[in-house]
Amino acid sequence: MKRIVGRKSVDDAKIDLTPMLDVVFILLIFFVVTATFLSETVISAASSDNNSDAPPPDPDSPKNILFEIGPNNEIILNGAPRPIIATQVRSNIDQLKAENPSASVIIQPDPASQVATLVMIMDAARLAGMTNISIVEPN
Repeated sequence: MKRIVGRKSVDDAKIDLTPMLDVVFILLIFFVVTATFLSETVISAASSDNNSDAPPPDPDSPKNILFEIGPNNEIILNGAPRPIIATQVRSNIDQLKAENPSASVIIQPDPASQVATLVMIMDAARLAGMTNISIVEPN
């Protein structure tokens, strides 16, 4: 038969995916083998019955600095009976940090309080050199 000059023969072009699958499986094996597996630490929830054998806390253990922010933005330091004013926050943190340098600041804001009060306490703690500042939900 005679071929037409302008016409090309149709090739059956197929892509072989076997080498690509081999590479993917090799990469998968590499990442599984080299992955670091973290061991989860478990904290046992001790009941009050088990705590009777535990020794009392050491008086030299670090005491945290607790700021409670009330619904009217009053600031209570370490459960004191009366609130402190905003200008006293930094001096109180400096004084308590001097007594216990390993203490951390814990802030417990009321949901009705303003965020500006929370930020002011956090800024004062950072200016006092505190690195461990936590915010917790009220009880």
